[in-house]
Amino acid sequence: MTQDNNTDVNTHSNDAAVDADRVRAFLHQLQDSICQRLEALDGRSRFHEDAWQRDKGGSGISRVISDGAVFEKGGVNFSHVFGDSLPPSASATRPEMAGRSFQAMGVSLVIHPDNPFVPTSHANFRFFIAEKPGEAPVWWFGGGYDLTPYYGNDDDCRHWHQVAKTACDKHGEQIYPRFKQACDEYFYLPHRQEPRGIGGLFFDDFNELDFERSFAMVQEIANSYVDAYAPIVEARAAHPFTEAHKQFQRYRRGRYVEFNLVYDRGTLFGLQSGLGRVESILMSLPPEVRWVYDWHPEPGSEEEKLYTDYLRPREWV
Repeated sequence: MTQDNNTDVNTHSNDAAVDADRVRAFLHQLQDSICQRLEALDGRSRFHEDAWQRDKGGSGISRVISDGAVFEKGGVNFSHVFGDSLPPSASATRPEMAGRSFQAMGVSLVIHPDNPFVPTSHANFRFFIAEKPGEAPVWWFGGGYDLTPYYGNDDDCRHWHQVAKTACDKHGEQIYPRFKQACDEYFYLPHRQEPRGIGGLFFDDFNELDFERSFAMVQEIANSYVDAYAPIVEARAAHPFTEAHKQFQRYRRGRYVEFNLVYDRGTLFGLQSGLGRVESILMSLPPEVRWVYDWHPEPGSEEEKLYTDYLRPREWV
C-alpha cells in the first residue's frame, strides 16, 4: 500500500544509522507477540506456521489460525523480500530508485472472528529501503490498523481510537488526526460510497522524523494493536447471536473482499508485481462470504444502524 500523505520520499544525509536488521528483528518479535496474544484470546486453536523461501530473494513466515473458539480465520504474516533492482513499474515514477538494491519487509495481519458482534481487525507494519554505494539510502515506513465491525458499539469504537491516539500522541499531537484522516480516506469503497469500517490509523512513505524517531513511532503504534483489539474481543466473544446475525456478517464480509481485491494497493502490487506470495496475500480473505442482490437493511434495525451511525467518518476521541 502506498499513499501520498504530503510526506516527500527523500534521502537523509544524517541517516547513517538506518538499520534494516533492527527493523527485521522487531517485526519478527511483533509477529510472535501478536500470535501469542491471539492464541490466548482464542483458548482452543493455535496458529499453523508455514515458512517459505522466495526464489528471487527473500523469505517469510505465514501463520494461520482457523476454526477456533473465537477466531473463524486469521493470518499473521511476516515477509522479507529483496533484490538487486526494483521492477521497472516500481521506479517509473521515482527515478531516484533506479539502479538501487532494495529490501521490503513487513508484518501484515487480518483476523476474522466467528461471533458477528466481534469486529474484524487488520494491521500492517512495513519498512522499505533502497541503497546504492556512495549515496544515502532511500527508506520509509508504512502501516497502521483499522477495525471493521458488523454490529456497531460506541464503547468499542472509542476504545479502539483512544488506544491509537495515545500511541500516536507520544510522537506528536498532529500524528493521530493526520493518520486517522488518511485511514478514513484509504479504507473507502467508492463504488459503494461507504467506508470499510470505523477506521483507525494509516500512514505510508513516512520518514520525516529521521530513522530513530520514525522507528520508535512505528514500534509504539505496532505494539498498541493488540491492546486496542483484545479488550473488544474479550467483551464481545460470548455475546449471543443468531443465524440471521451470521448471515449479515457474511454479507458484510463481501465488502471486505471487494476492497481487498479491487482497491487495496498492497494486494494489487503483490499479485501484479510477482514480488508477493499468492497464498500469503490472499490469507486476508474471510472463509465464508455471501452476496445478496439489491439487499437493504430493515428500517430501524441494528443492521441499518451500522450504516447510519458507524460507516461514516466520526471523531471518536
